[in-house]
Amino acid sequence: MKQLEVSGKMEIKDVVEIIVQQQNNVRLDTFLAQELNKVSRSFIQKLIKKNLVEVNDKKVKPKYKVCEGDKIVVKLPAPKKLEVKPEDIPINIVYEDNDVAVVNKPQGMVVHPAPGNYSGTLVNALLYYLENLSSINGVIRPGIVHRIDKDTSGLLMIAKNDNAHIKLSEQLKEHNITRIYYTLVKGNITEDKGTINAPIGRHPVERKRMAVTDKNSKDAITHFQVLERFIDYTLLKVKLETGRTHQIRVHMSYINHPVVGDPVYGSKNNKFNLNGQLLHAKVIGFKHPRTGEYMEFDSELPEHFVKVLNVLRNQKKSRQ
Repeated sequence: MKQLEVSGKMEIKDVVEIIVQQQNNVRLDTFLAQELNKVSRSFIQKLIKKNLVEVNDKKVKPKYKVCEGDKIVVKLPAPKKLEVKPEDIPINIVYEDNDVAVVNKPQGMVVHPAPGNYSGTLVNALLYYLENLSSINGVIRPGIVHRIDKDTSGLLMIAKNDNAHIKLSEQLKEHNITRIYYTLVKGNITEDKGTINAPIGRHPVERKRMAVTDKNSKDAITHFQVLERFIDYTLLKVKLETGRTHQIRVHMSYINHPVVGDPVYGSKNNKFNLNGQLLHAKVIGFKHPRTGEYMEFDSELPEHFVKVLNVLRNQKKSRQ
């Protein structure tokens, strides 16, 4: 599977205009690879060589150094015919317009196809229900601006065109997206609220895991607030300032309060017969990529989460 086809006759799907802000001595191919949601530099170089990129209405080379105020126009080719097939999988679309959609992903659903798992994903469902999706992230991740784990439920924003994708990605990069999660963790957290500021990178030994580490890591900041305490558990409202892979799960395990049901960073003892961690992306808020209007969406906790909370509340009452 290729990201986009940049050979032979090409159909132009979208035209993106970027005005450079406060850049100094950065190559054009490097700059665009970062701006266009971190697509590969080699892909950008192919676009430039095919004369699909202009700076101030002129053809340039990949090594051109961008300057503040430069007007860059990028013509994005239509993606290669999708190899990921639309599938009639019921999904909860809570909002949709011509630019964005917001969906409430259930626990157990993978966001996009990957080797060994090309069907049954959110992307397969999106291709069936939505007429248009952005192409920046290629044929296996159309429309996907950000992700949540397979066994994390909750709200995701979807880009329906490339301009919307870029605008939403910029908000993510600048930490301007509101992302609030609810999670149940093991043990009692005594503080009513707190912040975990600890860098996250690949685990030095188990490469499929993430870990708090100073080596090859990125800053990671998680804010939490206690909502309810139980006998040996705590319900938290968690707000992400950054969005690292497995961030909440890694950070909660780091402070010795792992997410309940987490098979990777938590206990192997599955007391509540869960199929995954009790972590729900409850609130998503962002500025609309076309109008600039702030939009915020809230979702109910899923049934499996509420069921565990009710068990704990009943246990708490019986001891009072």
